[in-house]
Amino acid sequence: MDAELITRFKDVTPNGGVIELVVWRVPEPVPPTTHGFKYRAAYVVAGVRLIGFDNERGKGDHRHVGGLELPYSFTTVAALVEDFIAAVSAARGNT
Repeated sequence: MDAELITRFKDVTPNGGVIELVVWRVPEPVPPTTHGFKYRAAYVVAGVRLIGFDNERGKGDHRHVGGLELPYSFTTVAALVEDFIAAVSAARGNT
């Protein structure tokens, strides 16, 4: 089985920021994760990533807030989307 695209979203905000989320179902988990998804989500303004969620090989599930890299507990794709939207909203001051 090849990777299957589950969702892809990209938007450019009025201030020129870019919000993008991409999720694939993969045939094998991305080590050290145990789930079958590969994802990346980012909110970038003026070339600076303010928010990010991903599961990079070797690092597993984690998120980026400002300049910090923090653990992230992936549960479902729906929860990932909600968590990302909430983080972007908070970063944009729309809490």
